[in-house]
Amino acid sequence: MPSSQIEGVDPEYAVAVGARLRTVRRQKRLSLQAVEKASRLEFKASVLGAYERGERTISVPRLQRLARLYRVPVDQLLPPDAAEPPSAGRGVAFHSNGDNPDTGKPFKIAVDLLRLSEVQGPERELLRRFLASVQVQRQDFNGEVLTIRSEDLRVMASMLGQNLATLLKRLEELGLLRG
Repeated sequence: MPSSQIEGVDPEYAVAVGARLRTVRRQKRLSLQAVEKASRLEFKASVLGAYERGERTISVPRLQRLARLYRVPVDQLLPPDAAEPPSAGRGVAFHSNGDNPDTGKPFKIAVDLLRLSEVQGPERELLRRFLASVQVQRQDFNGEVLTIRSEDLRVMASMLGQNLATLLKRLEELGLLRG
């Protein structure tokens, strides 16, 4: 039954949820069939497609299971609340006004998120949580590599009680720098 005919469901909201589901799935570079296979047929491609088109509404328990499958916070599968101010967190990226300790210019690094799960060391959990928060801020859930801007690096260094050069050296030692 189309969402517009389900009592108490705003059809526009169902379409917005569907668009968000599609966006995250595509960021994960998954086809509908790949999700079906990865979920062991729990999320059939045709049903997931209907959710994404806003033709069906997804229940909260299924939304939670889909979030676990995608490895994203469940709230990231929902559209932003129109009443939520932009500064409340979602979609607000950090500005890159930090600078390279060598050149004095802004810079970026690529962090290998897959390698982070293998890292051993006292800073692992802190790095994991910080990088996850950057992913949420940017709504970037590709899950393999995350570009970190120099300002983000300054925050990371501060959290770990290090200067920027020491942090960069440690990230390199841990094998977290890509490219």
